[in-house]
Amino acid sequence: MSGDELISTDPHNDMRVHKDAFGKIEQYGVQFIPEDERKSKPSNLFIILFGGSLTFSIIVIGWFPVAFGLSWWQAASAVVVGSAFGAALLAPMGLMGPKSGTNNPVSSGAFLGVHGRLIGSALEAAACLAFAALSIWTGGDALAGAITRYTGWEDVETARLICYAVLAIIVTIISVFGHANMVAVNKVMIPTAGVIMIVALFVYGGDFDPNYAGSGEYLMGSLFPTWLAAALVCGSTVASYGAYAGDWTRHISTKLHTNGSILRSMFVGGLFGMGGPFMWGTFTAVAVFNSGVADASVPYVQGLVDLAPLWFIPGLIYMGLASGTAQAVINTYGVGLDTSAIIPRLNRVQATLLACVLATLLVYVGHFNNAIITGVGNFLLVLIVFSLPWIVIVVIGHFHRKAYYNVDDLQVFNRGERGGIYWFSHGWNWRSMVVWIIAVCAGLFFSANPWFVGTGATWVGGLDIGFAVAGIVTGILYPIVLRVWPEPASVYASDDPRSAGAIPVPVYKK
Repeated sequence: MSGDELISTDPHNDMRVHKDAFGKIEQYGVQFIPEDERKSKPSNLFIILFGGSLTFSIIVIGWFPVAFGLSWWQAASAVVVGSAFGAALLAPMGLMGPKSGTNNPVSSGAFLGVHGRLIGSALEAAACLAFAALSIWTGGDALAGAITRYTGWEDVETARLICYAVLAIIVTIISVFGHANMVAVNKVMIPTAGVIMIVALFVYGGDFDPNYAGSGEYLMGSLFPTWLAAALVCGSTVASYGAYAGDWTRHISTKLHTNGSILRSMFVGGLFGMGGPFMWGTFTAVAVFNSGVADASVPYVQGLVDLAPLWFIPGLIYMGLASGTAQAVINTYGVGLDTSAIIPRLNRVQATLLACVLATLLVYVGHFNNAIITGVGNFLLVLIVFSLPWIVIVVIGHFHRKAYYNVDDLQVFNRGERGGIYWFSHGWNWRSMVVWIIAVCAGLFFSANPWFVGTGATWVGGLDIGFAVAGIVTGILYPIVLRVWPEPASVYASDDPRSAGAIPVPVYKK
């Protein structure tokens, strides 16, 4: 490395004290957060997952099983099983942030390499951007529909454009202020939107029938494949939040809180915090379908508004405005972090502003081009096939390394340097990269979505099991690769027997 300047770095050097508090703008991006500046706690994980899920972009997931043709009990069981499966995948993803002091995509550099970790940043940024747009769309549509019905205003299109703008402005402000403010907003959502949803059980309860038998036409042609498809929709949605978990857990101190408390909060947040709103969506979908007001051809939110009595419309207005904002904030905050990780010259605030602008543009372009809205939904179906193998690699790697991270060497790319123990081959760990590529290809082969149907999916009656196949392939192949082609001794902690003979890997300026 002739011509390069050898440097010595420390994660605490040039580090100002940045208080993460309500009403203040969070300064930390993806750089290491010292232990004594981490003020969050595991219970906040449940608050974020639950409070951010009391919104129509998440609730609508519970509508899908009923729209697929399932009965109430079939749909409800699919929601429970799918949410539990997704929560089991989600929970371990909360363990990296406290150990690495940064978000999960940057933490993944320990396993995919300094450059390989950009895959995680790109995946999370893309997913967050799509979910943010969906949150503003669904929240804005619900808000506009409720307002026009309540006030008698006939220009629904103009109302939607205004509502999108209002939501986008609120989302931008909260996202820029950062983590503590996001937690505070979600704390408000649980008692307020939660009460409205409880009242809604009585509002729509008169049209709900637990003996609802479904439409009689299963999406997949028969019961079990349709039930499995519904469960996978719920499971994949919950599991997809694993990429974002480090955005929140990096603020949790390992000195004050245990791994067990983090795992419990993440699992309960996935199963009940997200599964609960799914179930509310299933309950109200049955009520809407059973009443005859709407069927699977009518957008879920429209049917919900049409069936509601006039006095309950303000409640739906609140859910469209406030809780829609909460979910979008989670996603734009994540996009901001990952954009600053991909483009280090941007700080978190600048990157978050850019993310909010992009999400807003996507919303307005989608409003005038329905193909964009459909495309975003299809994109998310494909994206989980790319994301789940990455999640499995990170989880296996975390336990394989016994939760050891060199927090300084994880930041090499962000500082414009090269080298360190995670440099591997020019910044790429070929072991994990090969496994990820093979798993993604296998997943796409078994995928079925409106864009394409893989050959493998036709073997199982057109069922979309791509993300599950991708995860299983990764879970089998990655441990084998690690055993056959061991990683360098330097990536293990000094007290780990596998670190014997480790050769120091210096860091160089480019």
